[in-house]
Amino acid sequence: MTIDHTPESGRSDAIARATAHHDGGAFAATLARLVAMPTESQNPAREETLQAYLAEALAPAFAAMGFETEIVRHPAGPAPFLIARRREGDDLPTVLGYGHGDVVRGQDAQWREGLSPWVVVERDGAYWGRGTADNKGQHAIGMAALAAVLETRGRLGFNATFLIEMGEEIGSPGLREVARDRADALAADLLVASDGPRLSRERPTLFLGARGGYPIDFVVEAREGAHHSGNFGGLLANPAIELAHALASITGPTGAIRIPEWTPGAVPEAVRRALADIVPAQQPSGPALDAWWGEPGLTPAERVFAWSSFEILALHAGVPEAPVNAIPGRAWARGQLRFPVGVDPDAVIPALRRHLGAHGFSRVAVSRAREEVFPATRTDPDHPAVAFCAASLARTSGAPPAILPNLGGSLPNDVFADLLGMPTVWVPHSYPGCSQHAPNEHLPVSIAREGLALMAGLYWDLGEPDARARLGIG
Repeated sequence: MTIDHTPESGRSDAIARATAHHDGGAFAATLARLVAMPTESQNPAREETLQAYLAEALAPAFAAMGFETEIVRHPAGPAPFLIARRREGDDLPTVLGYGHGDVVRGQDAQWREGLSPWVVVERDGAYWGRGTADNKGQHAIGMAALAAVLETRGRLGFNATFLIEMGEEIGSPGLREVARDRADALAADLLVASDGPRLSRERPTLFLGARGGYPIDFVVEAREGAHHSGNFGGLLANPAIELAHALASITGPTGAIRIPEWTPGAVPEAVRRALADIVPAQQPSGPALDAWWGEPGLTPAERVFAWSSFEILALHAGVPEAPVNAIPGRAWARGQLRFPVGVDPDAVIPALRRHLGAHGFSRVAVSRAREEVFPATRTDPDHPAVAFCAASLARTSGAPPAILPNLGGSLPNDVFADLLGMPTVWVPHSYPGCSQHAPNEHLPVSIAREGLALMAGLYWDLGEPDARARLGIG
């Protein structure tokens, strides 16, 4: 390994190594190997592939960088976890990384002609394949950047731990139990991880947590079976109409939530400041944004990053694909509440029941749906670690990054922020139009290359002698 004793030139050399890893084709080759493993966690037939991804693809790569690796399982979840640790000194800060190697189903038949979910193709300025954006490409960028710093400096200058799970796409079962049982091994001063999208394709981004996600089932069980709409119309209550009115009572006509316990009540001043220059981007291939929708009095950024939103994801009554002249006996809907810090997940269902009862909808049964509930998390935007990471990204890219107090979506950040008790900073290497969870998932080449430079610069800065003080670590 080459050891550079000049900090500024050493940082530049580490970034140059990272971008050369991309430009020489090594990154694309690594990504192709990872994507070729069909790690569909929703598919029980892929159990051996999930194990092989950690044991054969990632563990050797971490070991080559001087990490001790261990594959862990827990009865609470069907998928394995990898813990990789490199210790350089008890007086150094410890940085935890996270990623997931599982992907959603490939949806092979629905991809564009000439594309496959399991074969990386570089076309139209992007790498196409399942997991290129979510999340194989993102943790591959982090690992390559670590290697670039090691090759340049001869050491990281901090202690590094990585946790890679293989069940994120099925709700991360067992993740919280593994974190609780292995808290000593995963203890760190800071989480630096990569998942989710940037604010836009062009602007590097930090986000500091995630909105919570709470899935809700609504059911009206009126009676057994359906009955003729002519013979019984006006005599039998229609559960679909009951349910439609109940759902309509939850928000106003523009989506503003009418259940006070479902919102934070106010946007904290630090969050408002952080969002002052944030404008959600209209994506060229995405839907037109509806400026009139959402909570009145908030900016578009505040609506998605600092407030709650309620969505109906699915509705069912009767036989939608072939309607018949009959009053259905049952109606069902799946709703979802996304919420920021300041909303108590345990209060969601009780508040909903009180609201429906007060509006005369006592026949509407509500319950938490089967999926995992994600709590909301947010590192204080004024935390020194946020300023440290933002300054590093600005130094590398030449412009200040977007700082989002939290992602609009949900991910298991509560494991790190609440259970393990550390500040969390996410540096995403994707963009809103990447088609994650859909056919034609892709990672823009420009984001991959810039991500390697950003992470190499950030890891270099985390290894500098003054990092502990600048991060606010005692």
